[in-house]
Amino acid sequence: MDADAFVANWHAEKEKLLSDAWMPGTECEARITAMGLSSEQTVQLQDLLGTFTRDVMYTLLLGLDGSASLGSDQRSYTLLDEDGSVIAKEGDLEAAAYAWFREGRAPR
Repeated sequence: MDADAFVANWHAEKEKLLSDAWMPGTECEARITAMGLSSEQTVQLQDLLGTFTRDVMYTLLLGLDGSASLGSDQRSYTLLDEDGSVIAKEGDLEAAAYAWFREGRAPR
């Protein structure tokens, strides 16, 4: 796995989280339904949650890369797969995260 594949998995997880929020029987869906939103307001909420989730994941990926701080601490981390192989060198996650979360790269 390389940095692009790692970030692609994060992007897929973001999409799944957003989809699951409206899945019948979940706590999120029950709370959204209880809000009694109009169709327009529901679309606005979906857009807001999409933006929020994108920004959170992008920031966390940059934090792992060392390009942004996590809390008050900024440092680079080495990401290894289960075999001990390096997934990303410094700067690789930042580039991949930008492509996926800012430029809208789509799965291939």
